Amino acid sequence: MADSWAEAISRCLERLAYERRYSDRTLAAYARDLDALARFAQTQGCEGPGDLTVEAARRFVATSSRAGLGGRSIARALSAARTLYRELGLHANPFRGVKAPHTPRSLPQDLTVDALQGLLAQTPVGDLETRDMAMVELLYGAGLRLSELVGLRLTDLDFAQGLVRVTGKGRRERLVPMGRAAQAALRVWLPLRPGADPLGPLFPGQSGRPLCARTIQKRLALFARSRGLAIPLHPHMLRHSFASHILQSSQDLRAVQELLGHAHLSTTQIYTHLDYQQLARVYDAAHPRSRKKAR
Repeated sequence: MADSWAEAISRCLERLAYERRYSDRTLAAYARDLDALARFAQTQGCEGPGDLTVEAARRFVATSSRAGLGGRSIARALSAARTLYRELGLHANPFRGVKAPHTPRSLPQDLTVDALQGLLAQTPVGDLETRDMAMVELLYGAGLRLSELVGLRLTDLDFAQGLVRVTGKGRRERLVPMGRAAQAALRVWLPLRPGADPLGPLFPGQSGRPLCARTIQKRLALFARSRGLAIPLHPHMLRHSFASHILQSSQDLRAVQELLGHAHLSTTQIYTHLDYQQLARVYDAAHPRSRKKAR
C-alpha cells in the first residue's frame, strides 16, 4: 500500500535528520513546505505522493504564486518536493523539470569600510556592550552566519593560529581566520563571560545556554543605533560586508567561497555584482563623460 502524505513526509524528514544530518532549521523549513504541498495535493484528490501528476505539480506552483508566494519561496518548496521523491525512492517525480517563476535577485546590503570603522571605533562600556562588540567583530572578521555564531563554543577558538572552527550548513566544518581586531575583542570579552565551562557556548545567555538568534539581532541593532549608524544593522549585513570587502581587495572568488563556506561557487558570485556596482559608482562619480551636463 502506498504511503499517505503524512507517512511519506515523516519518513523523509527522518532520513534527512538521521542519515543526511540536515540542521533543525532546514528540517523545519522542509516540514512547512511539504505540509503545504500535502494540503494542496489533497484538494486535487491526491492522497499520497504516488498519486500526484505533473499537471498537479504545475498547478501547485501557479496556486502558490497567485497566493503571493515569491519565486525564491516557491523554489525552496520545489526543492523540498524533489527531495521527498528522491528520499522515498520514487522514480516518477512529477516535479522534475517544474520551475519556479523568476524573481529578480536582490543584492545584499553591505557597509562601507568607513562606516564599519566608525561603528567599531568607540571603546565599549560595560559587560553587555563588550560582548556585543566581540560579536560584531567576529561576524565581520570571520564572515560568519548568525546560526554559526550562535553555535560557537569556547573550544572553537584557536588564538595561537588566529582561527575559529565553524559548523556551517549541512554541518560542514571549516576553519576561518578571525582577524586581529576580532581576537582583541574576544580577549576582552572572555574574562567577563559568565560560567566557567570550557565546553560551554562562547556567548551564553542568563540560563547558560547560547544566546538565541533573535536576542543577538536585537542587541546588534541597539549597538549600531547607539553608535550613530544611520541604517539598521543585522548580522547578515556584516557577513556581506566581509565578503564584498575581501573580494574588492583580492579579486579571489574561490577564496571568498571557502571563507564563507558556500558549497557552490554560484552562490558566491553574487558578490561580483556588488563589486561591479561599486565600480559603476566610482565611474559615475569620476569619469567626465558620465556626468550630466548642467542646464
